[in-house]
Amino acid sequence: MLDVNKIMSADVLDIIFDGRNKEYGAYDLRKTYNRRLTISMLAMAGLLTLVFVAYLIANNWEDSTKTELVVKDVQLEEVKQEQKKDEPPPPPPPPKQEPPKVEMAKFTPPKIVPDEEVKEDEKPPEVEKLEETKIGTINQEGIKDEGIVAPVDDGKGVVEAPKKVEEDWDKTFTKVEIESDYPGGQSAWIRYLNKNLAYPQDAQDNEIQGTVVVQFIVNKEGMVSDVEAISGPNELRAEAVRVIKKSGKWTPAIQNGRQVKSYKKQPITFRLESQ
Repeated sequence: MLDVNKIMSADVLDIIFDGRNKEYGAYDLRKTYNRRLTISMLAMAGLLTLVFVAYLIANNWEDSTKTELVVKDVQLEEVKQEQKKDEPPPPPPPPKQEPPKVEMAKFTPPKIVPDEEVKEDEKPPEVEKLEETKIGTINQEGIKDEGIVAPVDDGKGVVEAPKKVEEDWDKTFTKVEIESDYPGGQSAWIRYLNKNLAYPQDAQDNEIQGTVVVQFIVNKEGMVSDVEAISGPNELRAEAVRVIKKSGKWTPAIQNGRQVKSYKKQPITFRLESQ
C-alpha cells in the first residue's frame, strides 16, 4: 500500500495497480502508451512523406515521356503532266494538181449572114474535128477528150474528213489537267486534320509512326468513294482511311474544262514527339 504522504506525488497508474500484479503486462502497456503513440505518429508521417515524394517523381517521369500528336503539313500530290515530245512536223501536202485541160471547140448556133461578115472565131468547127474534140462554150487548146475524169478517193468518189475520237467523260481518270482538291485549299485541309485526326493508342504504346498513303475516288459531284490505304504502317491505316471518309465533299478534278471522276492519292503523316 502506498503511504498517505506519497499519494499526492504518485503516478495514477501506480495508484490503480497498487497491490496488483504489475508483471501481467497491462501495467507496462499503459505505462508506455504515450511513447508508442508518438512513435506511431512519427512513422505514419514518414510513410506519407515517402508516398508524396514518390508521386512527384512519377509525375515528372510521365511528363518527360509524354507523347504528342503532330500533324505534319502535307502537300497535296500534284498531277505530273507528261511533257509532250516534240514530234516532227507533218510533211507538206502534195501540190494541188489541176485536171488537164481538154481540147474544146466553141459551138456557135447557126445564123445566116453574108460570108464576109462571118468572123474567124465564129466559124463552126469542121465535122472531122468534132469527133476528137469536146464541144463547149469557148475554144480551148488541150489534150483530146479520152474520158478523163477527176481522181477520186479509193475509187468511191467520196473524200471523207478524218473522224474525231470522242472522249469518254464517264470513266475514272488517272491523269487530269486540274486535280481534285479539299475545299478551302491547303490551309483548310490542315485545320481539318488537326481537328479530326487521332493517334491510335496501340501505335503510341508501341512507338509506331510514319506516313500512310490513301487512295480514293472523287466523282463529278465531289463525293468520296473507294477509300483504301495502299502504303504505310498497318496500325495507322484505319485512322487515315476514317479521316478521308469523314472529309465530306471535295472539289472535283477538271479535264478539258469539264468536271470529271478521278483517282486521288493523299499522304497523311503520323509522328510522335517527346517533350
